[in-house]
Amino acid sequence: MKDKVNVCIITGYGINSDYESEYAFKLAGAENVQRIHVNLLLKGNEKLQNYDIIMFPGGFSFGDNLGSGRVLANKFRFGLREQLTEFIDSGGLIFGVCNGFQILVKMGLLPALNNNYYVQTVSLIGNKSGKFEMRWVKLKIIESSKCIWTKNIGDVLELPVRHGEGQFVIKDELILKELWNRNLVVMTYEPNKYPNNPNGSINGIAGICNESGRIFGLMPHPECHVHLYQYPLWTRGSTPKVNGLKIFENAVNFVRENF
Repeated sequence: MKDKVNVCIITGYGINSDYESEYAFKLAGAENVQRIHVNLLLKGNEKLQNYDIIMFPGGFSFGDNLGSGRVLANKFRFGLREQLTEFIDSGGLIFGVCNGFQILVKMGLLPALNNNYYVQTVSLIGNKSGKFEMRWVKLKIIESSKCIWTKNIGDVLELPVRHGEGQFVIKDELILKELWNRNLVVMTYEPNKYPNNPNGSINGIAGICNESGRIFGLMPHPECHVHLYQYPLWTRGSTPKVNGLKIFENAVNFVRENF
């Protein structure tokens, strides 16, 4: 059993959820959680192989120039591909939230059917409402999914969203079928209609994983619901049975038990 879990929180220009993400992993029990600027990785001052978990937090990396998450995705896809491939092949865990989810799909790490990485097959584009959406939403957790991050959480999770480009789209209908057939859809907006589906995602898809279940992308923010006091209705005595902290605990415990 691994006695020390090492987590790398990617930081860089425009990322704004790195401190919340760091706190969530520490609260989940990870002993070594570091916020690492992407430039330190590109310069070789830091190595992905020093960590068990990588997280791409929310924000507006590089101002969303060239599209949400595109610039940071390309920095990893072309500047850190060898390191990233080695990290994935070694069984490391990767989590992307909001802008981080956008980064993972544009980098081609999700869904990466048949382990075909670095080829983009899905995307996250502008909300159908045409505006920035920010509210709490209800999510249905797909218990049959392969995602190790969401095991034994329950049926429903309530999390906040805050994004302008969260509409999950797929260019090929066959890919959508494969996501469901291979149990790669992790969470859906429930009910699947506006405003609870804040962006118009196809099938209400809010999060997906790769076939190993170790790479996970999610649009709502679990790092923003790790205490009952963050829930907007807690003063009325209405608090969910589970919150986003369980996602981080699952990852930390998985590393401890399997590395």
